[in-house]
Amino acid sequence: MKQPIGVIDSGVGGLTVARELMRQLPRERFIYLGDTKRCPYGPRSEEEVRAYTWQMVNHLLGKDIKMLVIACNTATAYTLEELQEELPVPVIGVIEPGARAAIKVSQNKRIGVIGTEGTIQSKAYPEALKSIDQAIRVNDLACPPFVPMVEEGILAGKRAQGIVSRTLQPLKEMNHIDTLILGCTHYPLIKDLVQEEMGNHIQVISSGEETAREASLILAYHKALDTYDTPPEHEFYTTGDMEKFRMVANSWFEEPIKILKLVELESVKSSAL
Repeated sequence: MKQPIGVIDSGVGGLTVARELMRQLPRERFIYLGDTKRCPYGPRSEEEVRAYTWQMVNHLLGKDIKMLVIACNTATAYTLEELQEELPVPVIGVIEPGARAAIKVSQNKRIGVIGTEGTIQSKAYPEALKSIDQAIRVNDLACPPFVPMVEEGILAGKRAQGIVSRTLQPLKEMNHIDTLILGCTHYPLIKDLVQEEMGNHIQVISSGEETAREASLILAYHKALDTYDTPPEHEFYTTGDMEKFRMVANSWFEEPIKILKLVELESVKSSAL
């Protein structure tokens, strides 16, 4: 079934999910769209996030995608159920896979979550965790500086360490957790800094691996797995600075990305009719 899988994110963070999807599904073709011009989504209202997400979705529907992966926690929190009901293709988000991954490794059922303001305010992670195990106790923390920092390509060094240290201080004072969910797909790009700050006794979890596993299972169930004989050529789209996007993407992928295009979304309709 030679149709691409669509992946959307508020910016470059979803590349962490895309990389894992490509690793687990090497014969699939992916089209990635990052709304870097309007990133971050975390401080935005639910209405704005819904409108922007629908613009990305409708752009990708025009590419004849066979599945949509919402590689943005804020967009997942606000739009997943709506998109699953409205779209003619399977839609998966990153919150439930992240919650399942954390529960698998936690020994004391005390789990921390860091994310954008929107994701933390939505309480999507506590709800997902407790829907699996009511005994789970959750400490969550909004980390507003992290997404802009990653979008600027500040991924290492003293400045990055300082930002991470100051931001995580309130969570470090809650020293009972044994597992920390990176509740934003930008955060795996600074996972090493977060791990160093929190300590090696904390299991740091990102949702990419579990999300890719879920995508594979759903495609297999629908008999929609692809059969490219040669490695497929993926497409990347951004609404903002192409060079910043390329810099972060090339630092994250093993090979430089080949196809990168600028796209304007403001003129795209923002909701299903």
